[in-house]
Amino acid sequence: MTAFVSYLRVSTERQGRSGLGLEAQRRAVADFLAGGSWRHVAELVEVESGSRDNRPRLSEAMALCRLHGATLVIAKLDRLSRDAAFLLNLQKAGVRFVAADMPEANELVVGIMAVVAQAERKMISARTKAALAAAKARGARLGNPGNLSNCEAGQVRGRARQTQRAQERAQDLAPVIAAVRASGATSLRQIATALDARGIPAARGGAWSAGQVRRVLQSTEEILDRSKPHPPGMSPIPKGYPRYLP
Repeated sequence: MTAFVSYLRVSTERQGRSGLGLEAQRRAVADFLAGGSWRHVAELVEVESGSRDNRPRLSEAMALCRLHGATLVIAKLDRLSRDAAFLLNLQKAGVRFVAADMPEANELVVGIMAVVAQAERKMISARTKAALAAAKARGARLGNPGNLSNCEAGQVRGRARQTQRAQERAQDLAPVIAAVRASGATSLRQIATALDARGIPAARGGAWSAGQVRRVLQSTEEILDRSKPHPPGMSPIPKGYPRYLP
């Protein structure tokens, strides 16, 4: 069953209060999703200009999409943003999106960006080759840093990206887990069961385990520890410190 998070946006507070434009967007999304087997996770409504990229309700919608493995659905492509760079950031965030008025927009936008990026890479390559040729003509010695060092640098970047994604997911999960614990779930197993009941898959899909919950909680508190000032002579709680009981 495919999961969807719908995002509706109007530009003015007056439109938001009156519902002007919202109902049309809601109807367009409903018509697009008509038929088939799907689950509507949530609907997020924002009152903000399309020229601004800092939109908290959209950020919330993206977090829900990541947590539920859902697709962000909008009524019209211009309701999301007219900024191609922002759409690219949306793709980098690992969130699938579809526009009811142009279902192929996702592939279309990515395709256009790929063409532009490829052209830019070709221009950079041509300029680099010309610069190297000019340097060689001047008698400069040219060297290669070596494939081994490049491979090691790539591995470091890959591990850093994995760590960043884990931290981002922990931040997305933090308010959900806080609500679960406030409802009475105290043990790691109870929290895991509550997350399964809410339809939020574990990091690699499937059901949650107590160990996975523990790692998420530790990641969340490590982020908080780093963001808080510590008294002189005190240090953050060390990584791996057993703060949670099974």
